Amino acid sequence: MWLVKRKGPSVARQVGRLAGGAHRTYHDESFGYRKPHEYEFPDYTSTQLQNRAGNAALQRFVDSMRMHGHRAARIDPLDLIHREEVAALNPNRYGLGLSEEGLKEQFDVNGIVWTKRVGQGEEEELWTLEDIVKRLRGVYVGNIGYEFMHSPSKTERLWFSHLLESQSLPSPEDRPLSVIDDQKKRRIHELLARSEVLDNFLQAKFPNLKRYGLEGGESMLPALDALFGAAAARGVRHAMLAMPHRGRLNLLTDLLQYPPSSLFHKIKGGSELPEDLGADGDVLSHLISSPTIKYGGGAEIKVSLQANPSHLEAVNPIALGKTRAKQLSLLKTSPADCKLGDRVMCVQLHGDGSFSGQGVVMESLGMSNLPHFTSGGSVHLVVDNNIGYTTPASGARSSQYCSDIGKMINAPVLHVNGDYPEDVARAMDIAFRYRDYFRKDIIVDLLVYRRWGHNELDLPGITSPLMYEKIAARKSVPQLYEEKLLTEEVLTAADISRVRGDYKAYLESELAKVTSGGASFTPSYPSLLEEQWKGMVWPRSKDAVRDPVTGVPLDTLEKVGKASVKVPEGYVGDFAWRTVGEHSIEKGKGIDFATAEAMAFGSLMLEDYDVRISGQDVGRGTFSHRHAMLVNQKTEGVIVPLNDELEAQGKLELANSNLSEMAVLGFEYGASWERPTLLPIWEAQFGDFFNGAQIIIDTYIASSETKWGRQSGIVLMLPHGLDGAGPEHSSSRIERFLQLTNDRYAMEDGHPVNENINMHVAFPTTPAQYFHLLRRQMSRNYRRPLVIAGPKGMLRLAAASSSLADLAEGTKFKPVLDDEAVVDKSTVKRVAMVSGKFYYELIKERQSKPAQVQDQVAFVRVEELAPFPFAQLQSVLEAYPNVEEYTWVQEEPRNQGAWGHVQPRIQEVLKAVSGGSRVGVEYRGRKESAVPATGVGKIYQVQQRAVLDSVFEGL
Repeated sequence: MWLVKRKGPSVARQVGRLAGGAHRTYHDESFGYRKPHEYEFPDYTSTQLQNRAGNAALQRFVDSMRMHGHRAARIDPLDLIHREEVAALNPNRYGLGLSEEGLKEQFDVNGIVWTKRVGQGEEEELWTLEDIVKRLRGVYVGNIGYEFMHSPSKTERLWFSHLLESQSLPSPEDRPLSVIDDQKKRRIHELLARSEVLDNFLQAKFPNLKRYGLEGGESMLPALDALFGAAAARGVRHAMLAMPHRGRLNLLTDLLQYPPSSLFHKIKGGSELPEDLGADGDVLSHLISSPTIKYGGGAEIKVSLQANPSHLEAVNPIALGKTRAKQLSLLKTSPADCKLGDRVMCVQLHGDGSFSGQGVVMESLGMSNLPHFTSGGSVHLVVDNNIGYTTPASGARSSQYCSDIGKMINAPVLHVNGDYPEDVARAMDIAFRYRDYFRKDIIVDLLVYRRWGHNELDLPGITSPLMYEKIAARKSVPQLYEEKLLTEEVLTAADISRVRGDYKAYLESELAKVTSGGASFTPSYPSLLEEQWKGMVWPRSKDAVRDPVTGVPLDTLEKVGKASVKVPEGYVGDFAWRTVGEHSIEKGKGIDFATAEAMAFGSLMLEDYDVRISGQDVGRGTFSHRHAMLVNQKTEGVIVPLNDELEAQGKLELANSNLSEMAVLGFEYGASWERPTLLPIWEAQFGDFFNGAQIIIDTYIASSETKWGRQSGIVLMLPHGLDGAGPEHSSSRIERFLQLTNDRYAMEDGHPVNENINMHVAFPTTPAQYFHLLRRQMSRNYRRPLVIAGPKGMLRLAAASSSLADLAEGTKFKPVLDDEAVVDKSTVKRVAMVSGKFYYELIKERQSKPAQVQDQVAFVRVEELAPFPFAQLQSVLEAYPNVEEYTWVQEEPRNQGAWGHVQPRIQEVLKAVSGGSRVGVEYRGRKESAVPATGVGKIYQVQQRAVLDSVFEGL
């Protein structure tokens, strides 16, 4: 939407995301909702508009230079990109300069070509066509190619053309554009030279090492240095950095201050984590560091390089989520005029092949401007080798540039030739200014080359012979830049030799520390459990609180329950559901899952914890059960009763997400890394939708603590249960999560079963159990991921309800629930163990049987599957003295569900129950299947009936 005010010079104010049309939005003022950034920029004056109309041909030519100049720009260091003659850049095409006299023709360029600061000068300014062409080609057809004319935002197009052509910014208060003086040139040289020295040193000392060096792409370092320096000068205090393996060691040991001795310690087989953690660690190219970099004038910025797996681009949403969580934490204690992005910035590095090839890139870009996910704009730096692994660009993408994916959000792109590090630094300065002004994403496509193959042991010339023939014949980027500075007399040959020699000597001394120190050498470990994580402990610690009491005083439960269903006076809507909640709270019984969840959230908020739940339609809930946010049926205004009524220090953020799994789950996981005082929950629309985020689950949620020493309290809520919905909406594939756990197969004396579990997996059957699971996440003094096979049919099942007493003080989660309907345990001949909602079908079926049969069957619920509750299950089973058969019952197919996980562990329990005798556990359930459930209704009913009958067979 455009609002144009006429007060002196016209001003265009742009609000929102500008996608070429209006967005339909809720009037959401709930916690965490960030209004789209508003920005102003002077519009054309009436004089300028008149001049543009009178010189339409010239205007068309100038706009064509802005739009198509990048196609002729000198951006490829190897000059391998096929470039045709760009007809749009010829003034003759517009009837201009058709003769020598035509080139000397003068034009008034006011409002057409920008030569002054915005708003300056209304007088006529005459330029010859020859000078105009020279000026525009100097701007748009150099070592930087600009793409910004695709933006539907007139404001952004004006901002770029003003900046590039006049070399000035709108306001006199703006910091001048970056000038590369001799001091900066020496800084650039040091970064380039040290990078090359490191690569040569590692190659000489460790010739068989896969180091993924930066040779050919050394300009990445001055690029990041320029970005961090610009951000620090503007007051940004934190940068969350995501990057892949290429050049990581170069960046770590230089800008990010990672001690080379610690690097050499890792290369020689040492661990990057304290040995007493018992962690598995990760490979060399995944090391992390979080230094504070100091720049001139007292400016400084803390750069946190995020841990990443080998799966390219998977780290992007992690960094976004951590950035957002850091910002919201700071906003709570910042001045009122502090805006999102003022103090924290997300920086993402990419490879060209993965940026155009990995779907998570698109998913992450899609979140960039969403109100509950925006972080104030990311700066993307693509280290563009023009090859992905061994695949040339022609086989790696269907677009002209790898950066074209960014056009889905209208992100501007700066293509820059990596052979010219000064232009690289200028490009990064412009990129930061755009992000700082508009708080939106921008892409810098750094075109470089890869001197070696995918790694140093690869032979890339086999598949790209012409490219590598050119690479082998050329001097390195640092050497080319040294020749330039020698010509300019900025450096002498002695200066160059000193920079290289000093750094090589430093590396030798660092290596000597490891070589001479041997086993006694102690590397520099990453900071763990510090700053906002101070007070947390490691789960193995003797101080770990593993099984806390999580009940809440009754008056608090009643207060929260009533607040959760409070509707403001005059709020228009059909809120019949609230009556059910009010009655259950008043009676103290009949508490359903939604009410118990609200009580868990609200009680945590009163304890100063923040809660964030995200996913597709989480405010209402997939099954229209939650109603945590209310939408006024007349105005579409949104409120969150728990926030409005409780007035707690903690807040509830309901983040209805876009239709993404991998990026959204990654985002929430990244947020969980930032601080332990946030309970982050990701709810899948249906349980099996998590498989779109499998990479995040495998490489982060299941393994971050043992790889990187990173704790997380993330909760995955995955609706689960066969109900005739067919193959895709029935199962949360609980077997996959159980396989991912490091759950013990046997009881070990003296060791709590949950001491070293990597994540908890539970299938609660009552609202109270769900309540305690959520509160347990925050009541412990450490954090662990929790996967909940969530309710579907149980959401409104009267039998699956709890009383307030089940949530009250002194209560907590129970990993095993005994059969309370059994009066005389001595009559029980068959104990059927079960998990989840199938329990309610079983007890309903038992009620239909004769009393004699009912007395012979007990149903024991295993509520927490990992860590497996050996001791609790043993205690329950020992109370049944005359059992003849133990069975495990599930509705899932035999090759799915919990059976594969519980069978050997139940066997261990039964061995203890029977005093060492071999007692088996029988299986009752569906046979093996390629799908979780049939899509044929009649077959489903037959199968379900067969499972139910099998449980009572022979009694």
